[in-house]
Amino acid sequence: MHAAVVDAGVDLHVRYEGDDDPEKCTARKLARFDLVDLHRSDRATPYGVVLNPHAERALSPADADHDALIALDCSWESAGEARFSLPGDHRALPYLVAANPVNFGRPLRLTTVEALAAALCVFGERDRAEAILGKFTWGHTFLELNAEPLRRYADCEDSAEVVAVQQEYLDRERSDA
Repeated sequence: MHAAVVDAGVDLHVRYEGDDDPEKCTARKLARFDLVDLHRSDRATPYGVVLNPHAERALSPADADHDALIALDCSWESAGEARFSLPGDHRALPYLVAANPVNFGRPLRLTTVEALAAALCVFGERDRAEAILGKFTWGHTFLELNAEPLRRYADCEDSAEVVAVQQEYLDRERSDA
């Protein structure tokens, strides 16, 4: 059964590179539960919103009209711009803090499941975000750590508003440093 059959709303897909520890790979675990579809080539990956940290536009609720949401699953060491050659509308997630054990508390160092859950929250699909994060012992912590920004991003109209809200969090982080 595919993710499209299991869930309503935007279909979840992962362009899977397979270059990280399989035991810690959140995308593989989601696929085992039929919550995402894994694709091993760009050609096999559907067209949709591509979560790309190098994108020029921020993800916003205005992007929720797409049929597919695509994350690239690769190690952070190899997540350069060249890896994001997928066709689609590329969007960057706004400022959020990781809850995964490897990058806990670090801004913008999200796992694949955290990235997908964040996008679902921005799209107003919080129940689905909770469902996919529920497969991980630390998953609920991501929503707790980011409750306010996720709510505020979901209330935005477009990318420009998301960037304005994000700037408040970036300014706050700089003043705390």
